[in-house]
Amino acid sequence: MTRRAKLPAAEAGIARPVEQRAIDASELRPASAPDGGGASLADRYTRLAGRQYEDRRLDLVLRGLDLAIASLALLVLLPVIALACLAIVLTSGTPVLYRGRRVGRGGRVYTMLKFRTLAPDAETRLGPYLGSELLRLTDSEVTTVGRWLRGSHFDELPQLWNVLRGEMSIVGPRPIRPAFFEALCVEIPNYWQRLVIRPGLTGFAQLRMTRTMSWAEKLAHDLEYIADRSVSLYLRVVARTAGRIATLPFRALLRRTRDS
Repeated sequence: MTRRAKLPAAEAGIARPVEQRAIDASELRPASAPDGGGASLADRYTRLAGRQYEDRRLDLVLRGLDLAIASLALLVLLPVIALACLAIVLTSGTPVLYRGRRVGRGGRVYTMLKFRTLAPDAETRLGPYLGSELLRLTDSEVTTVGRWLRGSHFDELPQLWNVLRGEMSIVGPRPIRPAFFEALCVEIPNYWQRLVIRPGLTGFAQLRMTRTMSWAEKLAHDLEYIADRSVSLYLRVVARTAGRIATLPFRALLRRTRDS
């Protein structure tokens, strides 16, 4: 059975008076709304929390690990990154990178990087669609190189630069688009508490994810990591993620053999 986080507020860096209360939809009303007052998502997060997030000493250690791992990974994987860039340009032209706005720590919106895996201008064509129709059409837009990058998770490698810039961590909740994040905050009480730490390349929810997992269940895993985060837990998540990526070709071969 999956353990659910109790999330002690003092340990997680969250204001205790806010921890137990649900969010009124007006508190996270988009800044563009008539009565939004032009407040940024970071400003509204601070208002909800009653104060800005606070660093634990541990977070400084984890930040050091982020810098060490991201730097080493970029150095080791530089040939793979160069080949991926070349393959994208030769097969589908430019741009090489996809840039998307995401919600970071404390509600600060930043630009997340990924290798482009869809055909050029795919987002313009996919804009009007949602749900299952969007998934179906997105699959038809994936390039040949993009399919390989997605399958190997190498499309996420440019986010190592986001880690070096301090916008992301190696381990943490996956980043969410601003509009989607605000909708989830209204739908799921305390969803905003995932902003206590930087979004990550990998995390509890990704390692435990199933096709039927709801957003609320994913949040429970994210909050469990936030509450229990430690150097050993961080390293275990990194090791499990590396193991899963390293064994992807073998698991794919096993599935093909089983299906044949």
